Amino acid sequence: MSTDAGATSIARQQELLRRARAGSTRRAPAASDGAAAPPAPADSGPVPLSHAQRRMWLMDRLGSSGASYHVPFATRIRGPLDLAALGTALTSLGHRHEILRTRYVQRDGEPYQEVLPAPATIPVPVLDADEAAARDLLEKEAARPFGLSAGAVVRALAVRHGRQDHTVLLTFHHIAVDGGSLETVAAELAELYAAAIGESGRPPLTAAPQYADYARREHAEAGHLDGELRHWSGLLADATPPRLPRRTAPLPDGDSRPAAVHTVPLAPDLPGALRALGAERGATLFAVSLAAAFAALRGVTGEDDLVIGIAGTHRRGTAMRGLVGLCVNTLPIRVDTSGDPSFAELLDRVREALLAAQEHRHIPFDLVLERLGTGARGADGTALVRVTADVLGEPTVLRLAGTSSEYVDVDTAGAKFALSYALGDTQNPVALVQYDRNALDDTTASAAAAHYAALLEAAATDPAIRLSRMPQPDPGPDGQDTAAVRDGEHPAGPVLRCHPQVADAFVLRPAAGRPALAYAVLHDSVGPTPHDLLVHLRTALAPEAVPGAVTLLDALPRTADSAVDPTRLPGLPTSSTPVGPRAGAVTEGFTALLGLVPEPDDDFFALGGHSLVAVQLAERLRSALKLPLTGLDVLQARTPRALTALLDTRAEEQAAAKAATAAVRPRRTRPGTVLVTGATGGVGAFVLRELAARGRPVLALARPESAHLIAAEGVDVVEGDLTDLDGLREAVASADAIVHAACTFTRPEVDVAAMEAMTGAWRRGPFVFVSSVDAYGHPAGDRVAEESASSDPLSPYGKAKLDCEALLLRAAGTDGRGGASAVRSPIVWGPHDRLRDQLRWGATGRLYQAARRGGPIELPRPDTAGHPWYGAAWVHAAALARAVTACLDLPVHGVANACSGHVSWRELAHDLTELLGSDSEIHETDEVHRDLDHHWHYDSSRLAAPLRALPGEERRTVLAAMIDGMSGAADDGMSDGVSDSNG
Repeated sequence: MSTDAGATSIARQQELLRRARAGSTRRAPAASDGAAAPPAPADSGPVPLSHAQRRMWLMDRLGSSGASYHVPFATRIRGPLDLAALGTALTSLGHRHEILRTRYVQRDGEPYQEVLPAPATIPVPVLDADEAAARDLLEKEAARPFGLSAGAVVRALAVRHGRQDHTVLLTFHHIAVDGGSLETVAAELAELYAAAIGESGRPPLTAAPQYADYARREHAEAGHLDGELRHWSGLLADATPPRLPRRTAPLPDGDSRPAAVHTVPLAPDLPGALRALGAERGATLFAVSLAAAFAALRGVTGEDDLVIGIAGTHRRGTAMRGLVGLCVNTLPIRVDTSGDPSFAELLDRVREALLAAQEHRHIPFDLVLERLGTGARGADGTALVRVTADVLGEPTVLRLAGTSSEYVDVDTAGAKFALSYALGDTQNPVALVQYDRNALDDTTASAAAAHYAALLEAAATDPAIRLSRMPQPDPGPDGQDTAAVRDGEHPAGPVLRCHPQVADAFVLRPAAGRPALAYAVLHDSVGPTPHDLLVHLRTALAPEAVPGAVTLLDALPRTADSAVDPTRLPGLPTSSTPVGPRAGAVTEGFTALLGLVPEPDDDFFALGGHSLVAVQLAERLRSALKLPLTGLDVLQARTPRALTALLDTRAEEQAAAKAATAAVRPRRTRPGTVLVTGATGGVGAFVLRELAARGRPVLALARPESAHLIAAEGVDVVEGDLTDLDGLREAVASADAIVHAACTFTRPEVDVAAMEAMTGAWRRGPFVFVSSVDAYGHPAGDRVAEESASSDPLSPYGKAKLDCEALLLRAAGTDGRGGASAVRSPIVWGPHDRLRDQLRWGATGRLYQAARRGGPIELPRPDTAGHPWYGAAWVHAAALARAVTACLDLPVHGVANACSGHVSWRELAHDLTELLGSDSEIHETDEVHRDLDHHWHYDSSRLAAPLRALPGEERRTVLAAMIDGMSGAADDGMSDGVSDSNG
């Protein structure tokens, strides 16, 4: 190869690799710096999800993502950190990038994204902790679940180690950011922070591109990718997933870590040597490391035809620089390693495959998977891309003016793939392997990391060495090869045999379109049930690889030569067809969603099913049959026969539970019955108590697991929740009055749908809705009259309350319905565990936690920002319950506020420090922390009589009762900026 040709090749590869993987997100340069992205289609309705977002949304809906798709971004910051300025910068970032305030909802079964109004503040709670305790705090915060339907896809936490020593953690959901986004986030936060602390002379940030435009553009271009689809379909048509060695033993009891990482230090000059090797062959360092990954995978699997996934991006053109959002794309690289090539020859093959992939990188990989159908998986359902490779540079850190920064690694305890190789190209280079511990042994993974490191070193030393002469993987335990399962056995077989109570197992591979069937022999007559073994399989295998059923046998039938005789195995599919309403509903669902009438044992995936269809089928059957069912149930059952059997079992369980409940506590229809939702919550508990004192019969809505908490004379329990709309309608229809105190707090669309169902079923008597002063939003004045108009901005929670009120008040007085009352409450205090949560977050929590620690309490000085008073309205739960029940007898026919009083932050801080015996000093400043930016007084004249305080309901008394009930463990919660609201 001539020097010019080599230079041209590596330059071409570097440029393609830069386009495919790099996401330069610095300040947007002039338009002449590169081609702009094509304009987005005109806004014509709901914004669709991009293909990458759709995958994240499905994983969240299936409940199988956990913290694997959380993106923690942590930086140790030393120096004078201005936390108020950081909060201002983060809030400004949320204003600039709509994707950081986007929620994900459905319409007609299809997901779409909806941009929410910019929040007034994005809180940055602060906790004090030393380094030892900080690690656990950061990991717990990073793992805390997101509610995608609520729109909160970013949150912040500052851990204070000392006066000028903090760790700042920003946690994002992957549906909103990728690696390139973090560079933009870090760069823009640095600029916005500098502006917030008053630094001058910096040019303003240019307008940010919005992810919704990108998603619309991707959908518009989807119909013009036939050439790309043909390329990938042809390349991957007969590809199979690499067969990795299976675990040789189950995870130890109590060990729930789903993922782990092994690293091997490398010589400091090794990346440079590998980079020089690449330059000689017209390849980048990434291509060299990828070639080593192929060599390592060949050694682990014993296979020549291999597929490894790499991360690409759809970012292109100057118009997408600075875009925050999920733009990653998987590129499957297929390489033939046969013929015992030298490493240099393997590098040439990898380089060409990589170049071809990068030239066809524009198509979303999910479209390729849809085109391939079942060909995108192995015969046992294993995903085609289960091994990935990458080169990791120096991590992104948050660099703020006047401080020094250091990257902090926060483990999210999840692995997106079975095995991932990486070369750490940093000041201290490493070879790294991340792996799914349900897929690989720790010893196997450790050996894989050492093997990968040895291959990198060998390649740099002698690139002409043949693969057969390069270092080989260490043998596993007892001298066995780590590639233990290479005989074509279904992966469920060894997983079953590694169960400590299973003596032998066999899995019958499926016929076309049918699921596998598993058979197990136990050591003892008493042991795991078939269901227990299916659960065991589901923890170790992808849903598609789990057999349709497990049958227990005394012994496996064998032929004369000791092989298992499949013809003598019981329970093979028969020609009988399941009958009955549930079987009919399953068949109708398959037909409607997959476009053909299935046979009883047809496999869901073989018929073209995928994750979204599983979610849609589950929701269809759940609504039609009134039985619990999830998308994951569909993925695990897979056939109409198995799904029907599962639904039959669920129906039997439901009937037995109802019979048992009826036998113990027979339902009675009594005149004047009041339906109470949210009866196990803080407000609902006091409402039940008040109704019981008045002798009113009560029908309480509660989840099955909570029903025993409200069992009492005069209280009947109906099982259900806000997502069971038919159950809500039935409960409303059976009652003579309604008190609706339940709320999800984080899923506003569920709250509104529940109110719509309840008002639709409401036909008689009064209806009282426990709403919130959050429905007023942010009024311009400091005094708020009852039924004042709402003012922007409204939180999603406040907007949902307002929408629910509108549904209720429109229905009131029509078709025999009684009067309606929307009772807006502020902070609710009372001696109840759910109400004690107010001491853990929000404004009350901020002051309580500071007083408990004995640290300084900083409060806004009166007249700051033009407001003479800062504090909050509050109501005692018992007083609120009296007001609510009073509305049953005398509806207000509109909106009424329910406040026991108003307390300034200084008064509240003084109360808390005295009750705790705290040495905290109270300081007034000209800064207003976002949690304390509340300055409204709410008129409560309409319900003044029932709100009048009774003995024991004074502010200090109720605070003391709440504090006395805090346990040590529960008292260690954090103030995370959640709005104070009715419990």
